[in-house]
Amino acid sequence: MSMFCYQCEQSAAPGGCTVQGVCGKTAPVANLQDELTAALVGLARALDVKGHTKEGIDYIMRGLFMCVTNVNFSEDRVQEFIDEVNAYHAKVDSAQQNFDWEQLWKGEEDIVSLRSTLLLGMRGMAAYAWHAARLGFHDADVDAWFVKGMVEFAKDHSAEEWLDLLMEFGHINLKCMAVLDKANTETYGTPVPTTVPLTVEPGPFIVVTGHDLHDLKQLLEQTDGKGVNIYTHGEMLPCHAYPELKKHPQLKGNFGTAWQNQQKEFVDVPGAFLFTTNCIMPPKENYKANIFTTDMVGFDGCAHIEEKEDGTKDFSAVINRAIELGGYKEAQEFTGINGGHEVTTGFGHGTVLGIADKVIDAVKAGAIKHFFLVGGCDGAKVGRNYYTEFVKQTPDDTVVLTLACGKFRFNDLNIGEIGGIPRILDMGQCNDAYSAIQVAVALAGAFECDVNDLPLTLVLSWYEQKAVCILLTLLALGIRNIYIGPSLPKFFSSNVLNILVEKFQLHPITTPEADMKAILG
Repeated sequence: MSMFCYQCEQSAAPGGCTVQGVCGKTAPVANLQDELTAALVGLARALDVKGHTKEGIDYIMRGLFMCVTNVNFSEDRVQEFIDEVNAYHAKVDSAQQNFDWEQLWKGEEDIVSLRSTLLLGMRGMAAYAWHAARLGFHDADVDAWFVKGMVEFAKDHSAEEWLDLLMEFGHINLKCMAVLDKANTETYGTPVPTTVPLTVEPGPFIVVTGHDLHDLKQLLEQTDGKGVNIYTHGEMLPCHAYPELKKHPQLKGNFGTAWQNQQKEFVDVPGAFLFTTNCIMPPKENYKANIFTTDMVGFDGCAHIEEKEDGTKDFSAVINRAIELGGYKEAQEFTGINGGHEVTTGFGHGTVLGIADKVIDAVKAGAIKHFFLVGGCDGAKVGRNYYTEFVKQTPDDTVVLTLACGKFRFNDLNIGEIGGIPRILDMGQCNDAYSAIQVAVALAGAFECDVNDLPLTLVLSWYEQKAVCILLTLLALGIRNIYIGPSLPKFFSSNVLNILVEKFQLHPITTPEADMKAILG
């Protein structure tokens, strides 16, 4: 069976994955996800005619989220969700037709490129919106745009109209990230700088990966006093900085390095693993029985934790598995990719803006001459050591802001500080690009200049669709001269890429040395 997928950075050359996804996604699952996307268009059409409903918006968010790279590999779970969407669609307005899923990626090259960029960006935004929704936070404009975006996606537009839609979407995604930031901070408190050990203590433990703070909070509450320790993995690292999460003493540290190393790092580990979102990789038989998925994540053969009608989840199966495995007999000292034994997180916009005067004074005094935002997704493809080397080469009078899982390439480095300000400031998860934007806007205001006139350069890595929506937000805000890599999206046609390069001065990365010279002169 054939398939087509080019939504992530590792997609097979030259145009995309056509037999099986490099991620491990099979052709049947890929085609079902296309069918689900087409069903979401039909539901959006029905909601557009009959009026928006919370349940309908939730279906669109969850369905788009299910199609993000490394979220769901289960034929059964995707098919079940398609059936739910179609049933709800029929209740709303059965006269509105689903899109033809076999036409999703067909048409004139540039138009398909622009249309795909909108869809993939919406998949990324859906993940953020769903995390906020689970905490009870919504934005009416964001909810409405899920309907508008899916309806417009299935229409014919000129290239100029597609670009306008992409910029409109970029502004909507900023609202979405703001809602999630509010949801997280109002629920769990403002993150505070926190040093996180990489050592695993003796005894039963659970490793939580993904992005969902709500799942982690429930697991922490259910493990209170049970002698089961909790470790974060990947994008869950910033959870250590939230006051309402860190008050649980069993939240001990961070396990593992980059997400794509899990097939090596999870082998022979006597602990349980909970996947709350991406990035799950096809688990090896050695540890498959220790894997639990929840929410939109799915992998056939792995236990799945369903949400109950009251919105809670029972994680007793995960806890019992951890107790059964018993954990390590003695403490295990692990390191980051560069040999460091601890990492620091918690420098969100609340913290950084809290020391804004100190930062501004350091800039005026010449102690800080440049800021780099080096962040984004990590991945397995050769070339991502660029980001490690780039950070190592940043001058001593510069500060590196970072976020998302790309930071695991360098977050265990000790490159010093400037006047008490660490030179590496971990701002959080990928959605915390919102924090970086807020800091940039505040600095521009303080220096009475445009963001593009600041001594600030964005050096981004991308892998999946959340990076797409963040890039569109940055472009919509008028931020120029962004460096992006390690390779360019295959869904950018040559003409679309030329437009982005010309209009937004988007730079494909070259070498750390050459790019550093181009940036600093």
